[in-house]
Amino acid sequence: MALAALFGTFFFPPSFFAAAQKPKTPPLHTAEFRTRVDAALAEAHAQKALWGVLVEDADTGRILYELNADRFFAPASNAKVFVTAAALAILGPDFRFHTTIETKAPLADGHLSGDLFLVGRGDPDLSNRVFPFAVRGQRAGPPERILAEMADQAVTKGLKEVDGDVVADDTYYPYDPYPAGWTMGDTFFSFGAPVDAISFNDNIVAIDAQGGARVGDPATITVTPTAARIGFEAQVKTGPAGMPADLAVVRQAGPNFILLRGTVPVAGAASHLELALTQPSEAAGAALKQLLEARGVIVHGVVRALHSPPPVVNAAGEPGKPDAPAGAMDDVAPDRTVLVEHLSPPLAESVWLTNKISQNLHAEMFLREMGRAKFGTASTAAGLFVERDFLRKAGIADGDVVLTDGSGLSPQNLVTPRAVVTLLRYARTQRWGEAFYSSLPIAGVDGTLENRLAGGAATGMIHAKTGAIDNVRAISGYATTQRGESLVFCILANDNPQHGTDATAAADAIALAMIETLGPEPGAPGPPPRRKLPPPTIVH
Repeated sequence: MALAALFGTFFFPPSFFAAAQKPKTPPLHTAEFRTRVDAALAEAHAQKALWGVLVEDADTGRILYELNADRFFAPASNAKVFVTAAALAILGPDFRFHTTIETKAPLADGHLSGDLFLVGRGDPDLSNRVFPFAVRGQRAGPPERILAEMADQAVTKGLKEVDGDVVADDTYYPYDPYPAGWTMGDTFFSFGAPVDAISFNDNIVAIDAQGGARVGDPATITVTPTAARIGFEAQVKTGPAGMPADLAVVRQAGPNFILLRGTVPVAGAASHLELALTQPSEAAGAALKQLLEARGVIVHGVVRALHSPPPVVNAAGEPGKPDAPAGAMDDVAPDRTVLVEHLSPPLAESVWLTNKISQNLHAEMFLREMGRAKFGTASTAAGLFVERDFLRKAGIADGDVVLTDGSGLSPQNLVTPRAVVTLLRYARTQRWGEAFYSSLPIAGVDGTLENRLAGGAATGMIHAKTGAIDNVRAISGYATTQRGESLVFCILANDNPQHGTDATAAADAIALAMIETLGPEPGAPGPPPRRKLPPPTIVH
C-alpha cells in the first residue's frame, strides 16, 4: 500500500531531505527576528521562565539565533523525537510487532487439553485505532476489536473448548511497568499507563459515572472495555441537581488499586474520565476469554497472567538478561504452537500516531523494543543504552542529553536545545527521515498543533513536536519560511509559574516570527521555489 494517504502531500523545499550541495546566500532579517523574540520574552509572565532557543538554517547549519542553547532543560514530550527517530533507524519503518494465541497441545475435534496463551510482544496498537492516522487519530468499533478478530480466527481454526486457563503471557518484557522519575500522580491517568508487553486499548479504561434517580443513590458506573474493571473500585454517590461533578482518584491498598470516589449530579450528563489500567495483561486475558465464550467456546479455567522477573542491570548500569521463564525470551516457546497471529501496522504508522498525539505508552514500548533488538531484553535500561549509542552516531555527546524514559513524562529528563537541533538535522539526511518528518504535528492542521498557529502565515509551514508537563513547554522541529528558507529549531521553556499557558503563547510568537521574517531579501539569490515531493512508499 502506498503511504500517500498516510503521509499526505505537503509543500517542502526540494533540498529538505538531503544536505545542501552548495552554500546558500546567508538569510537576512535576523535583526528583525531578534527584535520580535525579545518582545515575546519580555512579556511579564514569559520573562519569569527560563528559555532555550536555537534556530538554524536547515541546509547549511548556520546559526540564526541562539539563547541558552547549551543549557539543560526538561524537554517534556520533545524527548519523543529521540526515541521515535532511534526506533525508525534501528527497527526500520517497515518493522511490525506480532501478537499470538498459542497452545501446548494440538486441537482434537476442537478440544484443547491444557491452557490457551495470549502472547504479547510489545504491539502498542492492540486497540480500535484507525490506521493510517488522520488528523485526530480516529477509532472505530469496540476497544476489543483486534482481540475479537483473533478470537474469530481461533474459532475458524476449530477451537471449541479449553480445558485449562486463558494465560496472558507478557514475559517478552521483564516486569518494569513504570520508568524512573514518573510521579505517583502520573500513574493514575491515561498518560501514565503502565508499560507491558501486552498493551490492551493503550492500557487505559474509560469510565462514565451517571447520577442516580435520587440524591444519595449510588451512581451508575460504566467501564469500557468491560474486562478492564480489574484493579478498580468506585464509590460514587448522586449529588444535588445542578451541582458540578466532584470526583477524586486515590490509591488504596489491596487488589483494587485505584479508587474513584465522589459525587455526580442527579439527572445530569455522565461524567467521563480515563484512567490507567493497573493490570493490562490480566485485562487483555479477561477480554479474550469473554470474546471466546461469546462465540460459543467453552473455557473451563480462569484468567491468569505470566510475568517475567524485573530487569537486571550490572554495576556499570548496563542491561543484562533476566532469569525469565523458559521460552520467554524466544519468539515462540519451543513447547508451543501458534494458533493465531496478528501483525501490527508498520512501525512508520505507529510512529506517526505517537508523535501526532504525543502517545506516551507507545514511545515507551518503542524504547523497550530497541533494547530487545540489540540486547535480547526489552527493559528500559536496555532501550536507553541503545538510544544513547544512536545519539552518539547522530553527533550528540553523552553529556548533552540525559534521558530516563522514552516519552518525556519524567521530569528527570534533560536535554540542550543544541542536542535537539542536532538530532533533527541528522534525521532529515537519513533514509527514514521523510517518515520521521511526516510524523510531526503540522501547525494549524493536525495532532497537538491542530489548534495552534492556525489561520496565519505559520499554518502548514511548521512540522514540530510539542511538549508539556507541569511548568514545561516545548516545541521543536522544522519550518519553511515565507521566503522559502528551510529551518530547524528548538524552543524550550522551563520554570513557568503559569503552568505553561504564557510560555505557549510566547513560543508560538517566536515560531510565527521565524516564518514571517527569516530568509533572503526578495530578489536575492536563494533556494528555488518550493514544489510538491511525492510521498514515500512502504509495501504492506
